[in-house]
Amino acid sequence: MTHASISVSPVDNREALEACFAIRLRVFVDEQQVPAEEELDEFDADWTACRHFLALVDGQPAATGRYRSYQESPPTVKLQRIAVSSEYRGTGVGRSLVLAMEQDAASRGAALSVLDAQCQAEPFYVKLGYETVSSEPFLDAGIPHVRMRKKLQSSNS
Repeated sequence: MTHASISVSPVDNREALEACFAIRLRVFVDEQQVPAEEELDEFDADWTACRHFLALVDGQPAATGRYRSYQESPPTVKLQRIAVSSEYRGTGVGRSLVLAMEQDAASRGAALSVLDAQCQAEPFYVKLGYETVSSEPFLDAGIPHVRMRKKLQSSNS
């Protein structure tokens, strides 16, 4: 079996942003039954509304995520809308995506990353170094989630 080529980059055009939306709609709306009107929000207005990322596997859109500034002190970003197309799950693309987003955030001065993980994805984030900080699960779009946090390594330390 040949290894797939995975590339992750920040979104800087409408076409790439539309590819991100297509993945999110398949995963969250079609698979998980999240209402479409809850899936897209003000941070999706365009690619400058927050920092969107698109992961490609052998040139094909496979996963997406975004982050936005969450708090000033300590400088914290919130990772959101992380979605991997079903045919690419288990390939490492999700891991590559999250690590690239963290590295990008750290290079821009973020010290911490927080995210609200679906409970079924909690073990995935634990493997990436996140710790669960919510005392109990809470519902978001009708799906149980937990708040998780990770200290980011700055590239100059």
